[in-house]
Amino acid sequence: MTNTADRVAPPERRDTGPWRALPRPPARALFRRLLLLNGLVFTVGTLVLALSPVTVSSPVLLTEIPVLTVGLALIIAVNALLLRASLAPLDALTTLMRRVDLLRGGDRLPDSGNGDLHDLIETFNAMLDRLEAERSASSAHTLAAQEGERQRIARELHDEIGQSLTVVLLGLKRAVDRAPEEQREELHAVQETLRSSLNDVGRVARRLRPDVLEDLGLLSALTALATEFSQVSGVPVARKLKPDLPPLSAEMELVIYRIAQESLTNVARAGRVELSLQTEENNVLLRVADDGRGEVREEGAGIRGMRERALLVGARLRIDAVPGRGTDVRLVVPVPAERS
Repeated sequence: MTNTADRVAPPERRDTGPWRALPRPPARALFRRLLLLNGLVFTVGTLVLALSPVTVSSPVLLTEIPVLTVGLALIIAVNALLLRASLAPLDALTTLMRRVDLLRGGDRLPDSGNGDLHDLIETFNAMLDRLEAERSASSAHTLAAQEGERQRIARELHDEIGQSLTVVLLGLKRAVDRAPEEQREELHAVQETLRSSLNDVGRVARRLRPDVLEDLGLLSALTALATEFSQVSGVPVARKLKPDLPPLSAEMELVIYRIAQESLTNVARAGRVELSLQTEENNVLLRVADDGRGEVREEGAGIRGMRERALLVGARLRIDAVPGRGTDVRLVVPVPAERS
């Protein structure tokens, strides 16, 4: 019989990640520095007291009290200045901890050369790198699963519901042709309602799975998106789509399309919308601007999804909302240089 201890091995301890690179614990290094600073201050104060002509009587005279008070104040002041300079990076680290957001990557604390907190700053920046990488990988899997689910639902809408409605529409047309004259008007109304529902199903399927993006490219997909938005909402869309774009990967094109789609969806009470796509230096700039209400009180799931998509391709997303003047969404996608 096999012993249980032989079958269940203890977990192996592995020192991986930035923790392995730490030469010493930051707390111990900071303790040594503070101890050294305080010892140095008190040593200098003792030497000054020993070498100066000032004497202290026993009991202390009233004339000696101001001298002792000034000396103590100087020691405390020097000690406070040295400690403040040594612990200053902690304030910057605390401020960064409060404002850091994994959806707005790249926010790091620069190392000012302070040896006491160098390891702490380096470890914190490495932790942010690891968390952003893990979130980016998790978001990539999640968004890939969402796109797969979108395609599945769109296919079912088109192949099953769309075809079923088409069969019903054809049967209703034959019924209209055979119906008495007094019933045709009512059947015509039902027929138009069914045709409108069929168009709605097709529009939802196209939004879930932009076939035009795969078949005709990004510019045609954005043009179709703007045209459909204008037809549904009645808001005109001014398009400024430059044809001379650098080569983009399929993932980049999908991110640009989805962010443009979400930006148009979030347009509220606008009289005019501008959709532009152009090249700036080594970047592709997508801009969706409107003259609507311009109120973004709280970033919901839509905007957070836009930020997650932007991180997948290393893009920068900026949303400027001015109440009463509209919203301006800018996506800057870096394009890698072509290899010769």
